[in-house]
Amino acid sequence: MLSTLVFAAVSAWLPEPAFLAWGWRVPFLLSVVLVAIGLFIRLRVMESPSFERLRDARGESRMPLVDLFREHPREVLVGMGIRFAQNLVFYIYTVFVLSYGEKTLGYPRSVMLRGVMIAAFIGIFATAFWSYLSDRIGRRPVLLAGGVSLLVTAFPFFWLLGRGPSFVPIAMLLVMNLGHDVMYGPMAATLSELFGTRVRYSGASLTYQLTSVVSGGVAPFIATVLLAKYGVGAVAIYVMASCALTLVATVFLPETHRIALDAVAAKSVA
Repeated sequence: MLSTLVFAAVSAWLPEPAFLAWGWRVPFLLSVVLVAIGLFIRLRVMESPSFERLRDARGESRMPLVDLFREHPREVLVGMGIRFAQNLVFYIYTVFVLSYGEKTLGYPRSVMLRGVMIAAFIGIFATAFWSYLSDRIGRRPVLLAGGVSLLVTAFPFFWLLGRGPSFVPIAMLLVMNLGHDVMYGPMAATLSELFGTRVRYSGASLTYQLTSVVSGGVAPFIATVLLAKYGVGAVAIYVMASCALTLVATVFLPETHRIALDAVAAKSVA
């Protein structure tokens, strides 16, 4: 929400030529403040009791990446699979559609940015709710619901966008708060619970970041090529295919919300 707000402010403040020449870099440069805040918080977060017990017993991994792929190859693949669609649709619906709405549909840039900001604000509460729900009923049901929602709303989303600027917030709410946020809410806990204590930090981080590279990182570029060559329907099919992949991975996801983290560690060692 903050990044979109800054982007909108810079876009409104600068003339179009200046914004395209250098102004679009300003929001990215300002994000260094959030990086500093995140680092400050991370360095002061207490380690989990599971890791402290492992450290006291001198059981830490000397080569966590090697141990990760040796002990948890299946979990790495499943973790990447369940994150694939969530990350891809985020960049499709918050990055690609800004250009699509402005260049293809002819909407003012402010209309698209406003839709993203509204969805982001609602997402503050929606993400927390879906996270809470996954604590109550399990990770898999919530993740499956989010994947199905994103799959069936791919074509309706672009249809709603084409109905007019007033439909942009509704379309964004449909795919972000009732789709993306459903999957994103349980994501941190799910990825952490997949791995044993010796490699938990490396496993969750690698799975999260590596998937960003191969799914969301390239998604806007692929969507732009598909739009130019085959039309917006091809972009919707691209989204649906990613959701299908994620749903298959989620089927193989073990339910972890009632399993103690120490039990995961014990299982991986055994």
